[in-house]
Amino acid sequence: MARWLPRSTDLTRFCQKLNRVKTLEDDMMETSFNRCLSTVDLTLLGIGGMVGSGLYVLTGTVAKEIAGPAVIVSFIIAGFASLLAALCYAEFGARVPKTGSAYMFTYVSVGEIWAFLIGWNVLLEYMIGGAAVARAWSGYLDSIFNHKIKNFTETHVGVWQVPFLARYPDFLAAAILLVATAFISFGAKVSSWLNHVFSAISMGVILFILIMGFVLAQPKNWSTQEGGFAPYGLSGIMAGTATCFYAFVGFDVIAASSEEARNPQRAVPRAIAFSLGLATGAYILVSVVLTLMVPWHTLDPDSALADAFYRRGYAWAGFLVAAGSICAMNTVLLSNLFSLPRIVYAMAEDGLFFQVFSRVHPRTQVPVVGIVVFGLLMALLALVFDLEALVQFLSIGTLLAYTFVAASIIVLRFQQQKGDVPVPTASGRPNLEPHEGTSGSELKEYESFSDKLQLVDRDKCKEQREPGQLKAAFEPYLEFLSDFYPGEVVTVAVVTLMVSAICLCSILVFGNTHLHLPTWSYSLLLVLFSLGFLLSLLLIWAHEQQRSSQTFQIPLVPLSPALSIILNIYLMLKLSYMTWLRFAVWLLLGLLVYFGYGIWHSKENLREPQPQRVSARYVVFPGGSLEERVQAVQPSSQPATGLPDTDTDDCKR
Repeated sequence: MARWLPRSTDLTRFCQKLNRVKTLEDDMMETSFNRCLSTVDLTLLGIGGMVGSGLYVLTGTVAKEIAGPAVIVSFIIAGFASLLAALCYAEFGARVPKTGSAYMFTYVSVGEIWAFLIGWNVLLEYMIGGAAVARAWSGYLDSIFNHKIKNFTETHVGVWQVPFLARYPDFLAAAILLVATAFISFGAKVSSWLNHVFSAISMGVILFILIMGFVLAQPKNWSTQEGGFAPYGLSGIMAGTATCFYAFVGFDVIAASSEEARNPQRAVPRAIAFSLGLATGAYILVSVVLTLMVPWHTLDPDSALADAFYRRGYAWAGFLVAAGSICAMNTVLLSNLFSLPRIVYAMAEDGLFFQVFSRVHPRTQVPVVGIVVFGLLMALLALVFDLEALVQFLSIGTLLAYTFVAASIIVLRFQQQKGDVPVPTASGRPNLEPHEGTSGSELKEYESFSDKLQLVDRDKCKEQREPGQLKAAFEPYLEFLSDFYPGEVVTVAVVTLMVSAICLCSILVFGNTHLHLPTWSYSLLLVLFSLGFLLSLLLIWAHEQQRSSQTFQIPLVPLSPALSIILNIYLMLKLSYMTWLRFAVWLLLGLLVYFGYGIWHSKENLREPQPQRVSARYVVFPGGSLEERVQAVQPSSQPATGLPDTDTDDCKR
């Protein structure tokens, strides 16, 4: 019986395989895509992904049913919460200018299986999101023509009474997706130009709404006679924040497009900041004018802006609002169709998904197979499926991606930077930096004895702690942590922080409603899990970070990513149990794909370590003793050259 059980070494090797990280190329600017997108292009892509139908529908719905005029405060808080996640994406997009967004960021810092599951969820998120927007686009256009398209289809095609299927096939939604797919396949420049056109029209309409809205504003609509500014109180504001948060989920299209940016180190952070700032400003200002034009409790949730202008005697303005809404939905469609094939391409390029999706068209320089296949799948979803029940599924995939990206920022910031093999300096001697993967407590190898002596002298002059090591000020109190490899304690602390956040948010969400905890146990658990969260945060902070780099870095690490993590987990736990059930089924399907295909075809699985040839090795033990080990290396083309030069230099640093 025991012989059938896996050995501990096999289990260790299997776990290492699941958690291996992606090895990045030396030149991360090299790509098969066309680097043609400027900061303006990326900014407009981000605005197009965020300022969609939500501006025309979500503002009225939250104002009437959840928060009242205090929807303004909800958007401010939601914008700040989105900023925490956006800054994490900005740092990764600048440091790793490769397509793949959250999938790529997780792969280079956390591990392979986690990256695959993030990519797998984002894939479904984009498919359902694009199909849902196409159906909303179709319904909005149909309402302008008094639902003639719907009536014609039901009369001549029929009505379906099948669970999970739509009431009738939406040919218009499928057609707009196929047209958008055709434009996206022409290349990034064509997609960007088309997005510019629709974004310009949408922003023009928003400007018109703001000007006319402030002209027609009546401050009495915020008075106590109409219910006041915050009729639902603080709970209504926070509930509105949870809903408004999903209005900002489109900024990750910028990170997904970083491999097509001309200067991603500067363009990606700037585009994310500009687009999120403009989108937040648009949502706040539109909420202001909407609730000042008419009393909030009289708003029409389905078409709040158009109805507000109609009731103030400007019925013609409703057509402009409808045009702006359709253009805004077009930009969201383009954003979804632009991002999805690139994430699939990144997974296929790494060997985790089917290789056919990694093909790039030589002329248009886009993953045309992924664009066509997933464009057709999205059109099929919009044609026959009832997507209302699946829309909440969009949120859980996005929030999970945000959580892992925030955790990846902490892990990456406290990891040692990957070094290269020593290269000769101007003086002809190699750099004295250790080889890749070494640390202060590991064995370090150097090319010559003179290099070792130079390093010893330099260490006497100045001791530099590496990222992931305990700070000198905390060593007297946490001396037992000094025995771990740099970054190990931080990784464990990040896991502990996430577990504490899950437990804390579970008590906040379910403690009084589902668990019916007594007050004393509710308070005790809150204190315990809050302490666990804070202690994990302090333990991470007690270690050295990577020094400032030339690319953008999110401030206040680890505090900023930790706040993003706990907020995302809280919002995920607020979703319905059916959403979690569907999410679990989709995860199981993803695991079947990974273990059936991805784990065997992964490029990291096929990658073999390159042996390094040295003529002499000097192994330094942590205690400071020195042992010389001379190896005779006999290259095939020439005899051994003997021992290296042993001249030493004095400390000059």
